[in-house]
Amino acid sequence: MNLLTDTLPATGPGRVLRAAPIAVDRHTMAPASLLRYLQIKVHHLIQDHDWDRIHVLGGYDRQAVISAHEKNGKLFNIERPTARIHGRVLVVKAFPGIDYVHHYALIIATYLAMTGKAADIVTYELPDPAVSREAVGRLDLDLDGDLVIVGWGLTHLTPRPGRWTYGPGYAWQRAQVHGRRVVYLGFLHSIWGDVAGRVVTRLAELGARAVVYVGKVGALHPDIEPNTLLATGNTSLVGGKPVTWPDFFGDVATAQPGVHTGIHVTSPSILLEDRDWLTEHADHAFVDPEIGPMGAAARDAGTAFGYLHVISNNLARRYPADLSNERHRDVIRRRTVLVSRIRDIIARRLAARPV
Repeated sequence: MNLLTDTLPATGPGRVLRAAPIAVDRHTMAPASLLRYLQIKVHHLIQDHDWDRIHVLGGYDRQAVISAHEKNGKLFNIERPTARIHGRVLVVKAFPGIDYVHHYALIIATYLAMTGKAADIVTYELPDPAVSREAVGRLDLDLDGDLVIVGWGLTHLTPRPGRWTYGPGYAWQRAQVHGRRVVYLGFLHSIWGDVAGRVVTRLAELGARAVVYVGKVGALHPDIEPNTLLATGNTSLVGGKPVTWPDFFGDVATAQPGVHTGIHVTSPSILLEDRDWLTEHADHAFVDPEIGPMGAAARDAGTAFGYLHVISNNLARRYPADLSNERHRDVIRRRTVLVSRIRDIIARRLAARPV
């Protein structure tokens, strides 16, 4: 294995902060499930070696050591943060988003604590917004009033699943659906939290008239079994305040069977969703990190936005399916059925009226 080494970079414009592990016994995930979730996220150099310090910062660096735990068998969202060795210090390079850097630092600190290792060695540095804008600005597409469908499950949504054109960190293709121009856009890296909002801003700058985000949300009502229903809406709680946007779907999605709607909550990290957090947000419907920033960005840009997601897990009741076993055969089968329904609902909306 080629372990890349160089000198430890000086502290950038952000403060160096210490990441504290969460209280595992207070989290909404069972401890065994939480540990499995962490194990599939944490870089192998952290799982296989001990370090004096682990520092997480924002930087898309595919020349560094790539994690052995990157996802296989899919086209998009496969890339994990990479790492560079500086003596006894490991520098972890996450895609430069404020939420993602913080989230990944919490992942590492909590994993170390759960495996009996010192967790106080984990520090992180939030990226300068200019760095985030520059990274997202590498997205370059010729859009002319198109609908852009971005996110997860794209190989099941596009009518031409094998014809992707690749750019730096993303791939895309065009299609006509009921005479409407549609661009399908997938990212190789995560567009977590605030990065997703920057993606919508960039797409609006490039000429997109509407953006649809397809992904996964957690349910906050105990009666919703994971991987059985779809979620949609046009309002998210962001930083404690409601954000509403022009909904691309109108009433088309909510009129379909098996589609649940309600107020979404934006959470910057799954690790922060403990029982106290759940009690505070029990009257809301869904949670994920991206929908709120994307809706706010679309509203500010004057672009229509809609989300149509698989409800993938439940924070209020423990079901067999959760975020730790998403690669289970039955989970994949159920989600494939739901993504087919998403494709049909998007087509129904496009047939109903122009973008």
